[in-house]
Amino acid sequence: MGLEQVAFDLETTGFQVGDEVTVAGFALPMGCRVFLQTGGRDTRDVESAVQDASPVHVQVSTHGSERALLAAMTEFVGERLRGDDVLLVAFNGELWRSGFDLPFLRTRLSRSDVGWPFREMPYADLLPVVTNRFNTVGEDGDERSDLASVYETLCDGQYGDLDPFAGSEEAVTAYEEGRFADVVVHNVADVLRTRELGTLAERYCSKSDFKLKSLTPTRHE
Repeated sequence: MGLEQVAFDLETTGFQVGDEVTVAGFALPMGCRVFLQTGGRDTRDVESAVQDASPVHVQVSTHGSERALLAAMTEFVGERLRGDDVLLVAFNGELWRSGFDLPFLRTRLSRSDVGWPFREMPYADLLPVVTNRFNTVGEDGDERSDLASVYETLCDGQYGDLDPFAGSEEAVTAYEEGRFADVVVHNVADVLRTRELGTLAERYCSKSDFKLKSLTPTRHE
């Protein structure tokens, strides 16, 4: 497509409007950049533990509050990801009338009074590309539509072994218990799986299948 895919994924304390972002991760060509909110709790050795578990380089920064995480993430996006050659991708990050990550992020940014980070940036959701253009029906006859199952079906599964959780809901409990390294490793697994699915789709699907949209807001501040 001529654009460099950057995969994005959030972890949160839940799904309600009052829940918070706990982790924001990006898969870049040279590794992963992850932002972790600690709620003021101790995070000694988190980055080293994550690096020991991950097959790629991971840079982790820790932040005492959700607002601090969002501000740092926004600064990173403005400095590193803006440009004509970057395409932000996610798996069910935002679809027409659905999706999770970007709608959740908009609410938390507005409540924290932090500006929208993804200006001048195109976005493509990989869920419809993968499920509409590949056969993802398992041996049991059920359609595979979640990230872990689709990835296991279509890819070699190396990043599935990285994930310490059987499902994303486990990340909520792990965060509450202060198991930050596990939550970050789960996020890293998700952004790496997303990036690999995006690369697969580039190899076998047309440009029009990606349904690119602009994330630039109509009002600039």
